[in-house]
Amino acid sequence: MFKYDDLKEKVDSLKIICVTGPMAAGKNYVSEQLEKEGWKSIDADILVHKAIEKSKASIVQAFEDEAKKRNISILDAAGNINRRELGRLLFSDAGLMAKQEAIVYPVITGMIDEFTSANSKSIINATVLYKTPELLKKCQAVLYVKASFIKRMLRARKRDGLSYLQIFKRFYSQRALLKNYRRQSDNVIVISN
Repeated sequence: MFKYDDLKEKVDSLKIICVTGPMAAGKNYVSEQLEKEGWKSIDADILVHKAIEKSKASIVQAFEDEAKKRNISILDAAGNINRRELGRLLFSDAGLMAKQEAIVYPVITGMIDEFTSANSKSIINATVLYKTPELLKKCQAVLYVKASFIKRMLRARKRDGLSYLQIFKRFYSQRALLKNYRRQSDNVIVISN
Protein backbone atom coordinates (compact mmCIF):
# COMPACT_ATOMS: atom_id res chain seq x y z
CA MET A 1 0.00 0.00 0.00
CA PHE A 2 1.22 3.50 -0.84
CA LYS A 3 3.04 5.51 1.85
CA TYR A 4 3.92 9.17 1.39
CA ASP A 5 7.26 8.76 3.15
CA ASP A 6 8.43 6.53 0.26
CA LEU A 7 7.83 9.43 -2.14
CA LYS A 8 8.52 12.53 -0.05
CA GLU A 9 12.03 13.31 -1.37
CA LYS A 10 10.89 13.00 -4.99
CA VAL A 11 7.89 15.37 -4.82
CA ASP A 12 8.31 17.84 -1.94
CA SER A 13 9.96 20.52 -4.09
CA LEU A 14 7.46 20.17 -6.96
CA LYS A 15 4.47 22.42 -7.67
CA ILE A 16 2.30 20.45 -10.14
CA ILE A 17 2.10 16.67 -10.43
CA CYS A 18 -0.17 14.22 -12.18
CA VAL A 19 -1.52 11.20 -10.33
CA THR A 20 -2.61 8.63 -12.88
CA GLY A 21 -3.07 4.93 -13.51
CA PRO A 22 -5.63 2.53 -14.87
CA MET A 23 -9.20 2.21 -13.64
CA ALA A 24 -9.47 1.18 -9.96
CA ALA A 25 -5.70 1.21 -9.30
CA GLY A 26 -6.02 3.66 -6.39
CA LYS A 27 -5.44 7.14 -7.85
CA ASN A 28 -7.93 8.71 -5.46
CA TYR A 29 -6.32 7.04 -2.45
CA VAL A 30 -2.86 8.31 -3.44
CA SER A 31 -4.25 11.81 -4.04
CA GLU A 32 -5.92 11.77 -0.61
CA GLN A 33 -2.63 10.81 1.05
CA LEU A 34 -0.84 13.66 -0.73
CA GLU A 35 -3.58 16.08 0.34
CA LYS A 36 -2.75 15.23 3.96
CA GLU A 37 0.74 16.58 3.19
CA GLY A 38 -0.54 19.94 1.92
CA TRP A 39 -1.26 19.24 -1.73
CA LYS A 40 -4.53 20.32 -3.39
CA SER A 41 -6.10 17.87 -5.81
CA ILE A 42 -8.44 18.24 -8.74
CA ASP A 43 -10.11 15.12 -10.12
CA ALA A 44 -10.34 15.14 -13.91
CA ASP A 45 -13.08 12.46 -13.82
CA ILE A 46 -15.31 14.91 -11.95
CA LEU A 47 -14.33 17.64 -14.39
CA VAL A 48 -15.30 15.35 -17.26
CA HIS A 49 -18.79 15.08 -15.78
CA LYS A 50 -19.04 18.87 -15.49
CA ALA A 51 -17.65 19.36 -19.00
CA ILE A 52 -20.14 16.84 -20.41
CA GLU A 53 -23.04 18.75 -18.87
CA LYS A 54 -21.63 22.07 -20.11
CA SER A 55 -21.25 20.54 -23.58
CA LYS A 56 -24.58 18.70 -23.61
CA ALA A 57 -25.88 20.24 -26.85
CA SER A 58 -22.66 19.44 -28.73
CA ILE A 59 -22.57 15.89 -27.40
CA VAL A 60 -26.17 15.18 -28.30
CA GLN A 61 -25.62 16.57 -31.79
CA ALA A 62 -22.40 14.54 -32.23
CA PHE A 63 -23.70 11.18 -30.96
CA GLU A 64 -27.47 11.07 -31.18
CA ASP A 65 -27.63 9.30 -34.56
CA GLU A 66 -25.03 6.67 -33.64
CA ALA A 67 -26.72 6.08 -30.27
CA LYS A 68 -30.09 5.52 -31.96
CA LYS A 69 -28.54 3.00 -34.35
CA ARG A 70 -27.30 1.03 -31.33
CA ASN A 71 -30.54 1.48 -29.36
CA ILE A 72 -28.77 3.56 -26.70
CA SER A 73 -30.38 6.59 -25.10
CA ILE A 74 -27.73 9.14 -24.16
CA LEU A 75 -30.29 11.38 -22.43
CA ASP A 76 -32.16 10.36 -19.29
CA ALA A 77 -35.85 11.07 -18.63
CA ALA A 78 -34.99 14.53 -17.24
CA GLY A 79 -33.05 15.46 -20.40
CA ASN A 80 -29.59 15.20 -18.81
CA ILE A 81 -26.70 13.24 -20.27
CA ASN A 82 -26.87 9.61 -19.15
CA ARG A 83 -23.13 9.12 -18.58
CA ARG A 84 -23.39 5.36 -18.18
CA GLU A 85 -25.12 4.98 -21.54
CA LEU A 86 -22.83 7.52 -23.19
CA GLY A 87 -19.88 5.53 -21.82
CA ARG A 88 -21.33 2.31 -23.20
CA LEU A 89 -21.43 3.94 -26.63
CA LEU A 90 -18.01 5.61 -26.46
CA PHE A 91 -16.05 2.69 -25.03
CA SER A 92 -17.25 0.54 -27.92
CA ASP A 93 -15.57 2.69 -30.58
CA ALA A 94 -12.24 4.53 -30.37
CA GLY A 95 -13.35 6.98 -33.06
CA LEU A 96 -16.40 7.98 -31.06
CA MET A 97 -14.27 8.37 -27.94
CA ALA A 98 -11.87 10.68 -29.80
CA LYS A 99 -14.81 12.74 -31.04
CA GLN A 100 -16.12 13.18 -27.48
CA GLU A 101 -12.66 14.07 -26.19
CA ALA A 102 -12.37 16.84 -28.80
CA ILE A 103 -15.58 18.32 -27.38
CA VAL A 104 -14.83 18.13 -23.66
CA TYR A 105 -11.03 18.43 -23.36
CA PRO A 106 -10.88 22.18 -24.06
CA VAL A 107 -13.43 22.75 -21.28
CA ILE A 108 -11.46 20.56 -18.86
CA THR A 109 -8.17 22.24 -19.77
CA GLY A 110 -9.59 25.63 -18.82
CA MET A 111 -10.84 24.36 -15.45
CA ILE A 112 -7.49 22.73 -14.63
CA ASP A 113 -5.55 25.86 -15.61
CA GLU A 114 -7.66 27.91 -13.19
CA PHE A 115 -7.08 25.36 -10.40
CA THR A 116 -3.30 25.13 -10.79
CA SER A 117 -3.00 28.92 -10.95
CA ALA A 118 -4.81 29.21 -7.62
CA ASN A 119 -2.77 26.57 -5.71
CA SER A 120 0.94 26.33 -4.90
CA LYS A 121 1.05 22.50 -4.80
CA SER A 122 -1.41 20.99 -7.28
CA ILE A 123 -2.32 17.41 -8.12
CA ILE A 124 -4.08 16.67 -11.37
CA ASN A 125 -5.77 13.31 -10.77
CA ALA A 126 -6.39 12.08 -14.32
CA THR A 127 -6.29 8.78 -16.16
CA VAL A 128 -5.53 10.12 -19.64
CA LEU A 129 -3.81 13.44 -19.06
CA TYR A 130 -1.30 12.44 -21.78
CA LYS A 131 -4.09 13.23 -24.28
CA THR A 132 -3.79 16.90 -23.33
CA PRO A 133 -0.05 17.49 -23.82
CA GLU A 134 -0.30 21.17 -22.85
CA LEU A 135 -1.49 20.13 -19.37
CA LEU A 136 0.93 17.21 -19.04
CA LYS A 137 3.88 19.53 -19.81
CA LYS A 138 2.95 21.58 -16.73
CA CYS A 139 3.40 18.51 -14.51
CA GLN A 140 6.87 18.14 -13.02
CA ALA A 141 6.24 14.48 -12.26
CA VAL A 142 3.75 11.76 -13.15
CA LEU A 143 2.87 9.38 -10.32
CA TYR A 144 1.63 6.23 -12.03
CA VAL A 145 -0.43 4.12 -9.62
CA LYS A 146 -0.66 0.42 -10.38
CA ALA A 147 -2.43 -2.54 -8.76
CA SER A 148 -2.97 -6.15 -9.76
CA PHE A 149 -5.60 -6.98 -12.38
CA ILE A 150 -7.70 -8.97 -9.90
CA LYS A 151 -7.60 -6.24 -7.24
CA ARG A 152 -8.62 -3.65 -9.83
CA MET A 153 -11.40 -5.86 -11.21
CA LEU A 154 -12.89 -6.42 -7.73
CA ARG A 155 -12.61 -2.74 -6.81
CA ALA A 156 -14.25 -1.62 -10.06
CA ARG A 157 -17.06 -4.15 -9.74
CA LYS A 158 -17.82 -3.09 -6.16
CA ARG A 159 -17.45 0.64 -6.78
CA ASP A 160 -19.15 1.02 -10.17
CA GLY A 161 -21.50 -1.95 -10.38
CA LEU A 162 -20.54 -2.51 -14.01
CA SER A 163 -20.59 -5.94 -15.62
CA TYR A 164 -17.29 -7.78 -15.87
CA LEU A 165 -17.43 -7.35 -19.65
CA GLN A 166 -17.80 -3.56 -19.35
CA ILE A 167 -14.94 -3.40 -16.85
CA PHE A 168 -12.75 -5.58 -19.06
CA LYS A 169 -13.43 -3.31 -22.07
CA ARG A 170 -12.38 -0.27 -20.04
CA PHE A 171 -9.27 -2.07 -18.76
CA TYR A 172 -8.43 -3.09 -22.32
CA SER A 173 -8.79 0.49 -23.56
CA GLN A 174 -6.18 1.53 -20.96
CA ARG A 175 -3.64 -1.21 -21.73
CA ALA A 176 -0.97 1.20 -23.10
CA LEU A 177 -1.42 3.85 -20.43
CA LEU A 178 2.03 3.61 -18.81
CA LYS A 179 3.74 3.49 -22.19
CA ASN A 180 1.93 6.67 -23.27
CA TYR A 181 3.05 8.51 -20.14
CA ARG A 182 6.64 7.33 -20.47
CA ARG A 183 6.64 8.51 -24.06
CA GLN A 184 5.63 12.04 -23.06
CA SER A 185 7.17 12.60 -19.62
CA ASP A 186 10.75 12.33 -18.38
CA ASN A 187 9.69 11.90 -14.75
CA VAL A 188 7.29 8.95 -14.35
CA ILE A 189 7.30 7.41 -10.88
CA VAL A 190 5.52 4.03 -10.59
CA ILE A 191 3.71 3.38 -7.32
CA SER A 192 2.27 -0.01 -6.28
CA ASN A 193 -1.02 0.16 -4.45
